[in-house]
Amino acid sequence: MLDDIRAGLERDPSVKTGFELFFTSPGLHAIWVYRVAHVLWKWKRRIIARILSNYAKFFSGIEIHPGATIGRRLVIDHGVGVVIGETAEIADDVLIYHGVTLGGKSLDPGKRHPTVGSRVILGAGAKLIGNITIGDDCRVGANAVVTKSMPAGTVAVGVNAKLVRNVSEDHYAI
Repeated sequence: MLDDIRAGLERDPSVKTGFELFFTSPGLHAIWVYRVAHVLWKWKRRIIARILSNYAKFFSGIEIHPGATIGRRLVIDHGVGVVIGETAEIADDVLIYHGVTLGGKSLDPGKRHPTVGSRVILGAGAKLIGNITIGDDCRVGANAVVTKSMPAGTVAVGVNAKLVRNVSEDHYAI
């Protein structure tokens, strides 16, 4: 929990204290509820896990399927409209803005959602669709639609996103 609070303070300039973040961040609350629901999901208590995730969605506007795999220090800034599908995988130190979807495009029961590497920033409204891989240190611009894998260190912008350049050392700018 302390890692999550530190990450939120580091990546959200509008929040001044851990106390403020603890009581006012829907992204933080959604992540914490997800972590409990995910344990229940792994213990095959799937109905309870889904009820818990729906509770979090109702109060935060953020939908994280309890079957998703999420690493450490995920920050969801603002958060309303974020959807993370069942087979999505998110590594460490990822920043997600509002309206982002990690969605599927198949009804097959296997892996059908994106895999997101470490230190990735997903801009507001970005859509990552299908079983694709977003490499470490990538940036996805606001409202970009990504349907193909991205190599590490690239930036994607636009609908049917185009890779435009390698990412600079500034890990928190798109």
